[in-house]
Amino acid sequence: MDAVPVRVSLLQIDVKADEPASARRERVAGLVRQQRGADLVVLPELWGIGAFSFDGFHEHAEPLDGPTARAMSAAAHDAEVWLHAGSIVERDGDGALYNTSLLFSPDGGLHRTYRKIHRFGFDQGEAALMSRGDEIVTAHLAGPDVTVGLATCYDLRFPEQFRQLVDAGAQVIVVPAGWPARRRAHWSLLTRARAVESQAYVVACNTAGTHAGVEQAGYSAVIDPWGEVVAEAGAGEETLVAEFDPAVVAETRAEFPALRDRVLGLPQPV
Repeated sequence: MDAVPVRVSLLQIDVKADEPASARRERVAGLVRQQRGADLVVLPELWGIGAFSFDGFHEHAEPLDGPTARAMSAAAHDAEVWLHAGSIVERDGDGALYNTSLLFSPDGGLHRTYRKIHRFGFDQGEAALMSRGDEIVTAHLAGPDVTVGLATCYDLRFPEQFRQLVDAGAQVIVVPAGWPARRRAHWSLLTRARAVESQAYVVACNTAGTHAGVEQAGYSAVIDPWGEVVAEAGAGEETLVAEFDPAVVAETRAEFPALRDRVLGLPQPV
């Protein structure tokens, strides 16, 4: 019996400065509804406000049952898709802020959340304003029968997290991002590197346009376990649709069993 491919839609959103957050939320929900027939739909990091719009983080922060979550829940339900709704600025009950990804099931339920572990800014911006997540998060998507691992943007620079996701069973690693154009070469390099070393698919959805004066890289992509590009977007807003066979993950790991040869627990140098 032939494997059933997974169909994924990456919505590379232009975070326009003159578009109110409420209008963008409504527009993006409409785009999600247009993806009926996809197995998984993925949005970028902090698309509601912009990943570099630090001055608006407190104003636009919301709880896990806030307006963005409600809109995305309804859109996932209407399209009958698994929806990785990118991330929001989450405010918890104690007032702390997190960069939190939301994964909705096709019935609209909030299936998983992931608080970004590695905050960007070197003691400024996100790193100063947001608290750090501390959990490795995976989720099994029952419809396409695939296990996804969750990471966000700057996490790409930390391979240890991706190895932990692999150890937790991830076959596909979903990475929403607000990655700047001036480091687009790193974006392309790191998404491929994480796929190769993890022997997993990487589904990386970036923002487009310019927000808070920072031009975004775009170039969302689906990368296979050999590091080959399955599909790639351009620089502007677009919907990237791709299909991939999750069975290739097990085949790759069997054909080239590098993960088996890892040596763990080496003593620290003296």
